[in-house]
Amino acid sequence: MRALITGGAGFIGSHLAEALLDDGYDVLVLDDLSTGSMKNIEHLKQRDRFEYLIESVFNEQVLAEQIDRCEVVFHLAAAVGVRLIVEAPVHTIETNVHGTEVVLRHALKKKRLVLIASTSEVYGKGSSLPFSEDSDLVMGSTKQHRWAYACSKAIDEFLGLAYWKEKQLPIIVARLFNTVGPRQTGRYGMVIPTLVRQAIKSEPITVFGNGLQTRSFAYVGDVVQALVRLVKVPEAVGDVFNIGNNEEISILALAEKVKALTESPSEIVMVPYEEAYEPGFEDMLRRVPDLKKIKKLLNWEPKVGIDEILNHVIQYTHQQETRQ
Repeated sequence: MRALITGGAGFIGSHLAEALLDDGYDVLVLDDLSTGSMKNIEHLKQRDRFEYLIESVFNEQVLAEQIDRCEVVFHLAAAVGVRLIVEAPVHTIETNVHGTEVVLRHALKKKRLVLIASTSEVYGKGSSLPFSEDSDLVMGSTKQHRWAYACSKAIDEFLGLAYWKEKQLPIIVARLFNTVGPRQTGRYGMVIPTLVRQAIKSEPITVFGNGLQTRSFAYVGDVVQALVRLVKVPEAVGDVFNIGNNEEISILALAEKVKALTESPSEIVMVPYEEAYEPGFEDMLRRVPDLKKIKKLLNWEPKVGIDEILNHVIQYTHQQETRQ
């Protein structure tokens, strides 16, 4: 069995490649390195059954050839990170929507199974918690670029499910909730690697807003195991699944944990959203998944809690700082 991972040199994609290789797959990674990195897959180059191509999904000839070689496509290529989304909304929308359209169109020719990596962002400003897969999606104003990513990923979902309904292309949608772990970068606003790096370097630990907003963080190892298992279950086709951890923590409490675990002298500093991103920036007070659906189908649930997640990230960040 051969799997294609678009965006496979990214944080999640590189961990998924490892998990698939360990599960006996041949793995082909396609990535244009716009947000991914060769460092993420350097350790995989010597493994049997691993290939990579530095190329964009927009190169349709190359993409079509690689999809033809594979039985399953994990479509992870996307614009990610709140900062990137706010600063480059055109890139965000075009990359996410057109990229998914191209992948689906070429997968249709050979009826390849496609897993679309979506996001908890699609729930937008919804207030019915925990979020279940059938919850309404509540978006903010089109004048707020904050919602461009959420809308683009929702369109990805609509398009994928339309391909399944109308053209019988096998599709699975996975909504990921704040996946974290080693190799994740804080470059585009990811909160845990940012806080850990600041603490280790004795810089001010920045918390946006009042810090009372809560999130649930899922360890990347747990998440990729769910992805690997989903594509093996025929009942998952044509459906949407939350993947995450339902343990909530406020961002302020998260910063305090990071400070304590790193024994950092850093001060925790509150930064208004308009200074961190843009005037009128909107955020959600809570975001937590309902995981009953995926647990019923796969008997899957997250195993790694927030303290263990932070210890993994802290250890990895120390290693990276030492090498520099």
